[in-house]
Amino acid sequence: MPTAQPSFRLIVDEIAEKIRTGDLKPGDKLPSTSQLAEAYGVSNNTVYRALAILHDRNLIIGQQGRGTYVAERPQQ
Repeated sequence: MPTAQPSFRLIVDEIAEKIRTGDLKPGDKLPSTSQLAEAYGVSNNTVYRALAILHDRNLIIGQQGRGTYVAERPQQ
């Protein structure tokens, strides 16, 4: 029997897909943690966990006091 995907994984997958397809471009600002939590119906901690994974994958960067942005893609 398949198990449900954890909420943080859904957020990671959806944001990563938007970055991959170009719906979110380098430099685009992500919604705030509170906005994401409300949109996905999860706690702020769940959003923090998802954002940490995206940060570890170098897909996003956080700027203290300014927000979270899509990271620049490395030149290939």
